[in-house]
Amino acid sequence: MINNHVMQALRRCPLFAGMSELSIDLALGNISYQLVDYAPRDVYTLAGMPCRFADIVISGSLICRMVSLSGKQVEVTRLRPGNIIAPAFIFAKDNSMPVSVETDANVTLLRMTPQTLKQLIDRDEDIRMNYIRTLSNIDVFLTHKMKVLSLFTVREKVAYLLLERAGEQNSDTIHLSRSRQEIADSFGIQKFSLLRVLNEFEKEGVIRVDGKTIEIIDRSRLK
Repeated sequence: MINNHVMQALRRCPLFAGMSELSIDLALGNISYQLVDYAPRDVYTLAGMPCRFADIVISGSLICRMVSLSGKQVEVTRLRPGNIIAPAFIFAKDNSMPVSVETDANVTLLRMTPQTLKQLIDRDEDIRMNYIRTLSNIDVFLTHKMKVLSLFTVREKVAYLLLERAGEQNSDTIHLSRSRQEIADSFGIQKFSLLRVLNEFEKEGVIRVDGKTIEIIDRSRLK
């Protein structure tokens, strides 16, 4: 039997979407996997290294970053419980990781080999369809991310961030869990530029800033 902590993470995993705990338990009961632990700030992989495992995040979080030759960093995404690490590269002919990944806290992963994941996909139609849907959603995410990074101005990027967080938290008073530097890195902009735009929005009466808490006063001017 899979323990409750692991099961709760697996129920959030898109690979098992729509499946009951019993179905997940039965599916994993016939395969080989292990739980692997990482300490904070451990390097999971570096860009260019092969994707060797089919790992699912059980606890903690990991940061995926792209780094240019000049050393400029862009945070692509953060992986949290239930996320599969690099599902699009597990079976790729060229499975070199495009990003470097490091842990942001203590992390536990459920680790399978690609061959084991293939067994799951071959045996279970629901898992097979969920995996296909996961790959499709990644394509949509990356297309949107490229649009934000390459076409949006700094002001538009900050407005997008505020509206996205408001949607996630279902409130016009939002809490930013990350530092200003981490937020700037996620959009590939300078911290100074982020602070300047936030200050402009506040002076214009669009938002009110109190540390990591930001209240959206005029949504219409963020669109």
